[in-house]
Amino acid sequence: MNKETVNLKSHSYPIFIGTGSSLSNEAVSDFILGNDVAIITNDVVGPLYLEAFTNTIKDKNIVYYILNDGEQEKKLKTIHKIIDKLLEKGFGRDATLISLGGGVTGDITGFTASIFMRGINFIQIPTTLLAQVDASVGGKTGVNHALGKNLIGSFYQPECVVCDPRFLKTLGDKQVSEGLAEIIKYGLIYDAGFFGFLEQNLSKLVALDKGITGHAIQRSCQIKAEIVSQDEKERSVRAILNFGHTFGHAIETLMGYDHYSHGDAVSIGMVLATRLSESMGMVSSDDTKRIIKLLEAAGLPVTLPSLNGDEIINVMLKDKKVKNRKIQLVLLKSMGEAYLTSDYPEKEFKQLLTGA
Repeated sequence: MNKETVNLKSHSYPIFIGTGSSLSNEAVSDFILGNDVAIITNDVVGPLYLEAFTNTIKDKNIVYYILNDGEQEKKLKTIHKIIDKLLEKGFGRDATLISLGGGVTGDITGFTASIFMRGINFIQIPTTLLAQVDASVGGKTGVNHALGKNLIGSFYQPECVVCDPRFLKTLGDKQVSEGLAEIIKYGLIYDAGFFGFLEQNLSKLVALDKGITGHAIQRSCQIKAEIVSQDEKERSVRAILNFGHTFGHAIETLMGYDHYSHGDAVSIGMVLATRLSESMGMVSSDDTKRIIKLLEAAGLPVTLPSLNGDEIINVMLKDKKVKNRKIQLVLLKSMGEAYLTSDYPEKEFKQLLTGA
């Protein structure tokens, strides 16, 4: 088992990475507060892993909440239902919530923990590649609104994160690709050498080779931990983690959360942001081609679906990073270096989305 640490002034916590770690008492029990534990999972993950995990903490008073699988559960109504159950069972401030699932489950669990009794203990056990390398680390929690993704939420850090690559063996190809989008993002925004590693080893990563996958997960968690440690609440450098996401979230909103995956939307968003960066002379056409080639090899889309460009812009104007009614974008200064800016050519930006 390897360990990375998110170092924060108010609350630092470990990320455990290793096969079998999430199903052992060792990695979880020290971080459970009190005797009452609520495990939040979904109807796909639960039948696969819930019993085995529960056996490691069977000395606790355990209740379960089983979500339907899918982005449609990320709504305030779901949070109310979970809180109703916690109150019915007499849970208080010394309870612990445990997320056993992907990014949706983690976001819902974390947000519930942040507001129940004004904040209680919670643990992240991500079961998808996307959640292991991104969603479970950093303390972003929340639910969607009809007008946009993740518009209701909070920053709330877990007590620990436990990433077990064994969970990945039950993922479908599309779910693996979704996680690869975020892994590729880390190379583009922070570590050009890591991007080169991914180019050389992508076929092994797609096949979930144990060594290659373990390294990719660990390096991704290292990068995110380093960035979050510098800027917990996204007031500066942390914004670069949203590379491709401002475009991507708009695509998800317009296409419907259950019709276009997060990874697909972010992949297209990264291509759009790269093309804008290229038009500004910061990356070369060869760089753009490398990025598109790697995304396609990962099974990800790289072209904008048939959407109205003006509608995309209207949704982007509701993004959390909008400042003075101006859309801020994360762009590439070079391969391995990104920055947040509202200083980009409007003509090229609109042309990317409208073709006009």
